Amino acid sequence: MNARGQLGDFLQARRSQLRPEDTGVATYGERRRVRGLRREELALLAGVSVSYYSRLEQGQAVNASPEVLDALAQALRLDDAERRHLIELAAGTRRRPAVRRPAPERVSLAVRQLVATLGDVPVVVLGRRADVLAWNTAGHALFAGHLAPEILQRPSQYPNMARLVFLDTHTRDLYADWPSKARAVVATLRMASGQHPDDPLMAALVGELTVRSPEFATMWADHRVKAGGDTVYQMRHPLVGAMDVTQQTLRTEDGQSVVVATTEPGSASHAAMTLLVHGAVTTRAGAPQPLARRE
Repeated sequence: MNARGQLGDFLQARRSQLRPEDTGVATYGERRRVRGLRREELALLAGVSVSYYSRLEQGQAVNASPEVLDALAQALRLDDAERRHLIELAAGTRRRPAVRRPAPERVSLAVRQLVATLGDVPVVVLGRRADVLAWNTAGHALFAGHLAPEILQRPSQYPNMARLVFLDTHTRDLYADWPSKARAVVATLRMASGQHPDDPLMAALVGELTVRSPEFATMWADHRVKAGGDTVYQMRHPLVGAMDVTQQTLRTEDGQSVVVATTEPGSASHAAMTLLVHGAVTTRAGAPQPLARRE
């Protein structure tokens, strides 16, 4: 992955997803050979020259001004997350590529305290590449009860949530609407890739998933982005059955994601979650495991 290529791919993908009739572009009943808008049509909507816009898509232009980026965002009808992604991709084209391997991600003391304080509420902490950096007992039971809890003591073996969602049968079966969860994972990973376009570990992960999962490859090519927020998923846990679970994602200063899972108080889902967490805590009583090894 490189910033210029990502910028061009993002612009092309978004352009192809806009229909002329949605933007007021007249087609006069002509037979069109391209999906979505043509380059010249989008350039006209954004108020930039066709040659300059073409160079942007081809990765041959850098230093797009804030005014040009804003005009493109409006023409492409980007939402707030997509607009930020566009700005980050454009900024990446102006940075010199990193030459050092990125430092291992660490969970701060403040985040560890937050995870511990939430107690019986399932929590997992994800790094920018969706590596699971920490979890509490409830989080482990909900999201990865089939994995040994002590796996987080070995940083080289951290589970990766994107790999689990696309390649792990247990995790796939957790979600009644698996495609919705999968799209959210890809969209979050896409956002992170724009923030770190020269991360070789990110590139390796995307390459692996693209080769091993045709579904990931298709979703990745769609260039959807997502930053945080909350989503309700119906989860089908093998121990307690179906639950409607709200997954809320909080961002830390280090760019990590704290995913908190909650259920509606008094609901059947809440009762099932309480049963799951109680069983997990009881099983591990007397032998607490660390969230992750301290470095």
